[in-house]
Amino acid sequence: VQLQASGGGSVQTGGSLRLSCAASGSAFSFLAMGWYRQAPGKQRELVAVISDEGITDYGDSVKGRFTISRDNAKNTVYLQMNDLKPDDTAVYTCHAVGDGYAYQGQGTLVTVSS
Repeated sequence: VQLQASGGGSVQTGGSLRLSCAASGSAFSFLAMGWYRQAPGKQRELVAVISDEGITDYGDSVKGRFTISRDNAKNTVYLQMNDLKPDDTAVYTCHAVGDGYAYQGQGTLVTVSS
């Protein structure tokens, strides 16, 4: 499985962005998908995960502002980010887990200015 993330960019506080992660392969619907982020000088942080059945969970810092979703027909997982704050500035990476394997895509940078 290869993961291709896109959608990062620069926004001002309060703005919105939508990240996408497209996965190759035909087993996408069986994969749990997630987004992590890492800011300079900080540890990697879980942002959101979605199971193969669509069950979601979020990191405390993004609850109520971010929404993870998936489109199995397009082999794509999305992260809608609203009400962005400077603390959301980080490199966001897409991850997939399934059948005993874990996969990680390249990061996409999100910069939120005050």
